[in-house]
Amino acid sequence: MGGDYGLDVTIPAVQKVLDAHRSLRLVVVGDADKISRAIDSLNISSSSISRLEIIHASQIVAMDEPPASALRGKKDSSMRIAINSVKDGKADACVSAGNTGALMATARFVLKTLPSIDRPAIMGTLPRRQGHVHMLDLGANVDVTPEMLLQFGIMGSTLVKQLESKASPTVGLLNVGVEDIKGNTIIREAAELFRSSDLNYQGFVEGDDIFNGNVDLIVCDGFSGNVALKTSEGLAQMVSAIMREEFGRSFLTRIAGLLSIPILKSMKKRVDHRRYNGASLLGLRKTVVKSHGGADVLGFSKAIEVAIAEVKSDVIDHLEVALSKPLESAS
Repeated sequence: MGGDYGLDVTIPAVQKVLDAHRSLRLVVVGDADKISRAIDSLNISSSSISRLEIIHASQIVAMDEPPASALRGKKDSSMRIAINSVKDGKADACVSAGNTGALMATARFVLKTLPSIDRPAIMGTLPRRQGHVHMLDLGANVDVTPEMLLQFGIMGSTLVKQLESKASPTVGLLNVGVEDIKGNTIIREAAELFRSSDLNYQGFVEGDDIFNGNVDLIVCDGFSGNVALKTSEGLAQMVSAIMREEFGRSFLTRIAGLLSIPILKSMKKRVDHRRYNGASLLGLRKTVVKSHGGADVLGFSKAIEVAIAEVKSDVIDHLEVALSKPLESAS
């Protein structure tokens, strides 16, 4: 029921993913009548319908609702019931496009965190010139300690290792410069912990390395990560708008635009943020994936795909194994 578009996006995305994964079962939680009408409006195959279950929820968490209010007063919300379903083993993962703060607070309260984890972090994927880069934290933790940054690095590295079959993912710490003397006390102390750990630590990276660098994982606090994420989204939207304006400026520019369509389509595919939708809430005892609230059908389906990949790769089990060993060697 969450996100900017609700069932107009989530139900078609459900259809898309069910058609692509013949052994997948999905539990859809929300207003049962509205969900049923949305399903009836689509031409969903009988085989997909048989793998789809609806659970009614009488409440909805608003996108601007305070997390504490949602946690205390919305125990019959679609978000709470979905997370409870994961805790009870009815589902292997939860995917939501709803209120991020409420999702994190509810998931942390219901599912609890893994041993030795102080706070969960949000990890997402961003396109870059060559491939993509993983990054965390993207907004869950504005204030961090060096030890928390190390935890983020361990969790992120483990996830990349399992999902992309990389034996030793490269890791960088986001900073205002690459020199060892740069940055505040927290980031410099975190660097010492990273060097002493089993991580494949490459040193400090700067903002331009997010899109032009070569490390597999960038670790930062939630304030810096969220600013970087929203800045990149705004830049992409601005560039797209400027290109449309310029190609539509005159008859000749429209002709040039038509001739450039193959290149523009290729470029759009390479940087399409929808293909990278789905941020993992790492540090919880179960898999929870946050979709961008403004995601369309393709974007939301990609968030579900992220959850599928994490469950199939047994990411939670690998996180539990990985967390203690590097922390011990760094302490």
